[in-house]
Amino acid sequence: MKHIFNILITAAIAVGFISCHERYTTYSDKEYVMFADSLSSNAVLEDQEYFTVAISSTVARDYDRTFGVEIIDEGSNAIEGYHYRLLSNNVTIPAGKLAGEVRVHGIYENIEATDSLGFGLRLVMPEALKFNSLYPNSDCTKVTMAKVCPYSIDNFTGWCVVTSLMLYNYPGTNASYQRLVKCEKIDDESIVIRNFLYDGYDVTMRFDSSDPALPMVKMDNDQVLSDEASVFGQILGDNNILCGESPYNDSYFNSCQRFVVLWLNVYVYDLGDPIGTVGQFYNVLEWVSDEEAERLQREGM
Repeated sequence: MKHIFNILITAAIAVGFISCHERYTTYSDKEYVMFADSLSSNAVLEDQEYFTVAISSTVARDYDRTFGVEIIDEGSNAIEGYHYRLLSNNVTIPAGKLAGEVRVHGIYENIEATDSLGFGLRLVMPEALKFNSLYPNSDCTKVTMAKVCPYSIDNFTGWCVVTSLMLYNYPGTNASYQRLVKCEKIDDESIVIRNFLYDGYDVTMRFDSSDPALPMVKMDNDQVLSDEASVFGQILGDNNILCGESPYNDSYFNSCQRFVVLWLNVYVYDLGDPIGTVGQFYNVLEWVSDEEAERLQREGM
């Protein structure tokens, strides 16, 4: 839907090459108003005044255009007035502009860390402004909300349970695809994970909290994950299994629930020359209390 305006302009130019002696209907100056996306995903942050849901128009006018906004109860599990509230039941596209925004205040203290909340919105406007003939229900959108807690490196130090598909496929001397490991702070953005997947081999990880709505995890490449002999039972390269962040899948963290989803790129070199990629492996790291770690150790983890 973000490309609707460009499509309309392209269509209008194409029609311009047709003989002007015949009459054709074009959309070059036809006004349609719609939500910019059929799904609007939003982070709710502490002390955040509001988040926005965008609307767009196919043409600009030399005057302000104001439309009503109503909440659709059907299919919603977020409670108006408890989980969120609209700052206005109207939305305005300013004069000379193609877009406006609905402002929504997410009520941070009433949203649980594990909540997955959503509600529907509909624009209240004349039928002639709806683009439903080409984009059905373009006057509606689904708004989702998720709580994002303040970032602190201290949430990602201490004991951690690692569940790894690398261990599932290449257990080495491990008896399980889960491990209890210790994480230590390097600085406010980095940790070292001791004995990450295999004994004797540590890795480091960085947390990028610059965009609270998109908290990312980064790893340096060429970190030694283990020796080949212990894991593969043979030496294919220089006897080092190397790892780094995946070039294909993003890794991210959740401060509220204290976990990391890590996509690990595992590969082997021989004297600096690449031998091959072992694979891209999904890992989940979940931080636990000292008491929980003690219980897990008693149970043999």
